[in-house]
Amino acid sequence: MTAGILFARMEAHRADSHTLERYLATGGYDALRRALAEMTPDQVTAEVKASNLRGRGGAGFPCGVKWGFLAAATPRYLVVNADESEPGTFKDRQLLERDPHQLVEGAAIAAYALGVHQAFVYVRGEYARPARRLQRAVEEAYAAGFLGRGIAGSGFDLDLTVHLGAGAYICGEETALLNSLEGRRGEPRIRPPFPAVAGLYGRPTIVNNVETISNLPWIITHGGTAYDAIGPEGSRGTRLFSLSGHVRRPGNYEVVMGLTWRDLIFGEHLGGGMRAGRGLKAWIPGGASAPWLVPEHLDEPVTIDDAARLGTMLGSGAVIVMDETTDVVAAALSIVRFFAHESCGQCTPCREGTTWMQRVLERILRGAGRPADLDLLLDISDNISPGLRWPPAQTTICPLGPSATAPIVSIMRHFRPEVEARVTRGGAGG
Repeated sequence: MTAGILFARMEAHRADSHTLERYLATGGYDALRRALAEMTPDQVTAEVKASNLRGRGGAGFPCGVKWGFLAAATPRYLVVNADESEPGTFKDRQLLERDPHQLVEGAAIAAYALGVHQAFVYVRGEYARPARRLQRAVEEAYAAGFLGRGIAGSGFDLDLTVHLGAGAYICGEETALLNSLEGRRGEPRIRPPFPAVAGLYGRPTIVNNVETISNLPWIITHGGTAYDAIGPEGSRGTRLFSLSGHVRRPGNYEVVMGLTWRDLIFGEHLGGGMRAGRGLKAWIPGGASAPWLVPEHLDEPVTIDDAARLGTMLGSGAVIVMDETTDVVAAALSIVRFFAHESCGQCTPCREGTTWMQRVLERILRGAGRPADLDLLLDISDNISPGLRWPPAQTTICPLGPSATAPIVSIMRHFRPEVEARVTRGGAGG
């Protein structure tokens, strides 16, 4: 076994793992009972801060620090972001389908710590089965006294509402999600004010990802320092990676961060190496928004900070592997087309820039590309994200526009001769 790997707890899941009966049989809701009976809200928050848990939704912001920004005004809200729409990401779906009570318990713990009495879980519109599983878990929790008035025999009240989105990628951005939850157009808000000050219905609001919240029962059961002892500094705990593409063993893997990309992609019990014995060409380390890595990076550690040092990010935890047969221009177009389609249209650089990048890439692929198109792509990208660096500078309200530049910058940085050859050959694949 490769050092540093923790095999996924979900791999050995039972068919009834989503039920309250099974969850209780494995210690479910013990952490909530302990928090309510033995700890103050401040003590719960202190454990989360001590754990150094960082958000698992993309930005990687420390969870306990984020909680500390919550304004003192009431009422206040907790919103769990289950709008998992980043291409290549499917970890939250598995958590919702197989262990929804873990999320419910984590949300109740967070709500108690934050003084929240109304929480919401915003679920991606296409996630019909996960939403049904979660709704059933919420109903079971109400019936068993883990939600509602005086939960788990305490004096703490909490209502939890499951809300299904309408299939807009932009609603994964927390302020666009809040707009949608309020029944308004799903488009990002200008910040400040930040949601912790003025979020849902203009009240203080914390927005956390499904995986982030699902870590809380373990942290309360074992303690923040125990969680902080897992993994390298800056990337504590375990992390779910959605591994897909040209690997032998695609799927969700829960690992302790600090292993290498070689371990993750080629490890016998993880990715298992490349399909059909082909060579590795590149991989996207953190969802479609992340700049690509190439074989020279295989022995780099898989951590939040090391990814940033390489000019990319772990993002949503989606690792998309591409073999030597991949047409990088077509791959870039697929991603850019997605972002162009999902742009809310609020910001001119994103609305216009993503569309023009799509048109130029389509022109190259159909054999009508011009030598000037390569620098044109970079010029458009620079207008959306000045400097073409990571993390990106923004001319837009949210990161969607700059995210669309990631594949452009990646193919120009690592595969420019291949793109030039596509133009020279008049679009013929190679």
